Amino acid sequence: MDSIVITGGHHSSALPVIKELKKRFPNIQIYWYGHKHSLQGSSNETLEYKEIIEMGIPFFNLHAGKFYKTFNIVRLIKIPYGFIQSLFLLAKHKPQAILSFGGYLAVPVVLAGWVLGIPAVTHEQTAVIGYANKFISKFAKKILYTWEETIKYIPKNKAVYTGLPLREKYLSSKSEKFNSNNDLPTIYITAGKTGSHIINLAVLENLEELLSIANLIHQTGDHSKYKDYEKAKEKYDSLSKNVMGKCYLHKFVHSNDIGAAYNQADLVISRSGAHTILELITLEKPCILIPIPWVSHNEQYRNAGVVKDFGLGEIIDQDKIKDKDFFLNKVKDVLNNLDFYKCSKQKPNNKNAARLIVDEVEKIAKKDN
Repeated sequence: MDSIVITGGHHSSALPVIKELKKRFPNIQIYWYGHKHSLQGSSNETLEYKEIIEMGIPFFNLHAGKFYKTFNIVRLIKIPYGFIQSLFLLAKHKPQAILSFGGYLAVPVVLAGWVLGIPAVTHEQTAVIGYANKFISKFAKKILYTWEETIKYIPKNKAVYTGLPLREKYLSSKSEKFNSNNDLPTIYITAGKTGSHIINLAVLENLEELLSIANLIHQTGDHSKYKDYEKAKEKYDSLSKNVMGKCYLHKFVHSNDIGAAYNQADLVISRSGAHTILELITLEKPCILIPIPWVSHNEQYRNAGVVKDFGLGEIIDQDKIKDKDFFLNKVKDVLNNLDFYKCSKQKPNNKNAARLIVDEVEKIAKKDN
């Protein structure tokens, strides 16, 4: 295989696959179609952009629009614009295949590929297929999936079980980067690659109390409007001499450090994206999950429910973390009962996921060339 376009909303899934692609096809040309900037209204660069560029892969900023729960006319106009842009880029790059990791960003790319006769494979990370992947599945040659129960929602003649690829750096680390040299437990606070302003507000409101009972590894994200990192740093600097706990503040916890963060963490506070829940289950980490309430098909609530079924987590509705006492008391309660949160089911095996995904991409690329 000579060339491929990779796109979609879950760049973490793609990184182990890129490693496998380069191993199998040393001269392959990879193009990345994605989002260069952070959340809506932010001018700051995404972690996706930073990590893909660091790998030397050409990155093309796609202006795709979103239809689901969108009433912004500018974002709706971007839907046809994203399709036209995808047509132009694909015609220029002429890849042998498209690998999609879902989300509305991938919709115009796969559709444009279908128009141009470029075969696509899509990967579904969650248990229930979302609107974007449901649409994409009509045009993709193969639908790869992570959880066994997903087979109920996709055409069986296209379905291939691969599992979800996780980076080795996530699963093991001997680094002591976040070792605080005290007897307090450590809480890792994250919310996927963009961070969460709402979670950041809850943490900042309780920062002094949290640092009296724990060390924090806090990924704030990097939104140019909210400036949560700068606010958190200012507040921590004012408290640091008066609290026992240490706070490691980061806009992003990069891939080289995330294994160390998980290794040090006694408790994880997070959203419940597909990668996060599999990481938590694989590493058997006690957690408090705060699902994003507005995603399609209640995807994050379903994900959080999977972790809870494994015996590892508690679920909090987003509105409840606005209650200062409720949030703090929930954190204290879980910290005081960490031994209660033990993995109660057999963990999924995703060791060969990247290899299996590349197998399917190679098959459709050969078949159509």
